Amino acid sequence: MTHLRTRELGSTGLRVSPLGLGTVKFGRSEGVKYPTPVRIPDDSEAAGLLDIAREGGMNLIDTAPAYGTAEERLGALLGPHRDHWVICTKVGETFENGMSTFDFSPRAIRSSVERSLLRLRTDRIDIVLLHSDGMIESDLINSGVADALADLKRAGLALAVGASTKTLTGSMLAAKFLDVLMLTLNPLETGELETIERARNRVGASGEPEPAGILIKKAFASGHQASGTHAAGPRDCLELSLGTPGVGSVIVGTTNAEHLRANIAAACEVLT
Repeated sequence: MTHLRTRELGSTGLRVSPLGLGTVKFGRSEGVKYPTPVRIPDDSEAAGLLDIAREGGMNLIDTAPAYGTAEERLGALLGPHRDHWVICTKVGETFENGMSTFDFSPRAIRSSVERSLLRLRTDRIDIVLLHSDGMIESDLINSGVADALADLKRAGLALAVGASTKTLTGSMLAAKFLDVLMLTLNPLETGELETIERARNRVGASGEPEPAGILIKKAFASGHQASGTHAAGPRDCLELSLGTPGVGSVIVGTTNAEHLRANIAAACEVLT
């Protein structure tokens, strides 16, 4: 199988594969915006997907409390391969009884990470992102969110912190001081290209380059990229996202083994 090579994620010190495995479909089938119904894979199927990803050179896995039972399932499935993976999870949103709820208080952020550590059966989380509701990201500092995220690093609960944003204004603010940004980028949505450029050229207090790490979500427009007036195939989407300077990794979520293999192969072709 074609094999991906890792790359630096901004100035975090982490190296990640150009493709990361998204796991919302590992634990949640309700309230998702995919064009076809989601069938949650059983343990054997999920383990097979993790094996394909790992053997193809993927080392980044993206999850969240809002992804239903995904964290708990990953905790059981990763087993002896935990150290292979850079784990990214989130805080602020939970999904229970078919409904999302949000709590961005410092206490809730700390409790969420401690809960994720138990579910994932690990002693550390590599990346913790704020799971924005689209409003909190406009007030990251005064709300106490920025300090709460920084406290996670000081306590050794996270190696890097950041935000998965929903607005350009929020992304621009987060790009000024957070370690990692998760942004939407696909041929139908290119508004964050300016954010990526600013994050890539960020300078720290010392005057030295201090770029933020960039993770791309919805690179395939949640499965809608092949429809509409400006249809684009997976290869086109990967060429845009992986070809944008500053991008560390593109999160792809699938429960189809052949699709995962095809995405790995397409990414390798694009990168060469």
